Amino acid sequence: MVKRQILIADDDPSIRSLLRTFLEGEGYAISEAETGGEVLKTISNGNHVDLLLMDLRMPEMSGMDILQRIDEQSLNVPVVLMTAFGTSNVAIKAIQLGAFDYITKPFELDDVRIAIERFFEHQSLTEEVKSLRQQVGARDPSERIVGRSQVMLDIYKTIGRVARTDATVLIAGETGTGKELVAETLHLNSSRRAGPLIKVACASLPETLLESELFGHEKGSFTSAVNMRKGRFELAHKGTIFLDEIGEMTLGTQKKLLRVLQEREFERVGGNTPIKIDVRVVAATNRILLDEVEAGRFRADLYYRVNVITLHMPPLRERRDDIPHLVDHFLDKHRFTAGAPPARITEDALELLVHHDWPGNVRELENTVERAVVLAQGDVITGRHLLLSPGSINRIIDVEERIARGISLPDTVAEVERQMIAEALKQAGGNRSTAAKKLGIYRRLLYAKMKEFGIEN
Repeated sequence: MVKRQILIADDDPSIRSLLRTFLEGEGYAISEAETGGEVLKTISNGNHVDLLLMDLRMPEMSGMDILQRIDEQSLNVPVVLMTAFGTSNVAIKAIQLGAFDYITKPFELDDVRIAIERFFEHQSLTEEVKSLRQQVGARDPSERIVGRSQVMLDIYKTIGRVARTDATVLIAGETGTGKELVAETLHLNSSRRAGPLIKVACASLPETLLESELFGHEKGSFTSAVNMRKGRFELAHKGTIFLDEIGEMTLGTQKKLLRVLQEREFERVGGNTPIKIDVRVVAATNRILLDEVEAGRFRADLYYRVNVITLHMPPLRERRDDIPHLVDHFLDKHRFTAGAPPARITEDALELLVHHDWPGNVRELENTVERAVVLAQGDVITGRHLLLSPGSINRIIDVEERIARGISLPDTVAEVERQMIAEALKQAGGNRSTAAKKLGIYRRLLYAKMKEFGIEN
């Protein structure tokens, strides 16, 4: 059996040696390159390479430059990138320039093995992925999505793979998880980016108005229709329409939407002339649509039409590792005054944010940070500036971790006090006298502690 050829490109000889030993043990034939120039020379001279395992930053030419050359010269060499910069920007650009996958440093050897096996198992995806080219605009929308957790890295990869297709995308997730940002990123990284992105808030419009909003109406079609009006689908021609909270549509509107998706045409309200459209549909929902189908509130045929590609946005409590990155982003975004430096946050205050349950997800976190910046007047944010809802804090204190991180005993005691007060208020239904009795303290002390910890009730 002929061994598959893997070219390892990294300017660090120890990494090349480690990967060579490991991958040869896995049955691959290995060659090496130290610089971007060596990589390009090797693959341009007709040497057979089944897979290029390449570092993002190398002398002479970067990994992104080489991906660009591979694409421009149609060299047909699949690439898995290695990078220490696991941001959404890197992920989306790498995938759109043709990389099959990427691995963030430092990595486990199993990460490398799994990525390579995934490529060879799904090699048919290579041409699709390579067709996704880098999109450069006046601004980089991908940077608006913040997060480096594995679940977010997988979402970035999926965005890169589907953005330039016309596949209908369903974005599922709780309120405040960033579904609209994903829709914007899909559009602005697509071949339709020069066209409009039209948004429809399905939950905020009654059925009669929603139909007119979506499909428009002819003059005189109803009492207040004094002029002809184009609907959102017509306005989105050659672009993208984003149907936010599609699960809120009535069955009647769902039926009309299904026809549009099937036939790519519709009539305005009060009209009988078919209007052809070329529109990419992206929908979002905070409901579990399959449950809605079983309950008879959502059409099964429409569900399968919108559920071509599904992106599940995780709640913030399931990606707590991203909270420090999000906090930094929001501190930079919400400065106390124009031109002022970002506010700073203490380690204890940041830990409070990390352990909060965030029922409102990223949107709630942003509002909390913005409010804290104002309360701290752009200076140092402490726990008393964080107005968190009682009863939403993770009650598990990891003593071993706190000692390892150098968090003091007084700070840990203060955190326990905060959590007990929040829980007592929750159990007392917000009654402060009852909460004070549960805690065995006077009401005056409870009020002082609530003020100190920024607990509202």
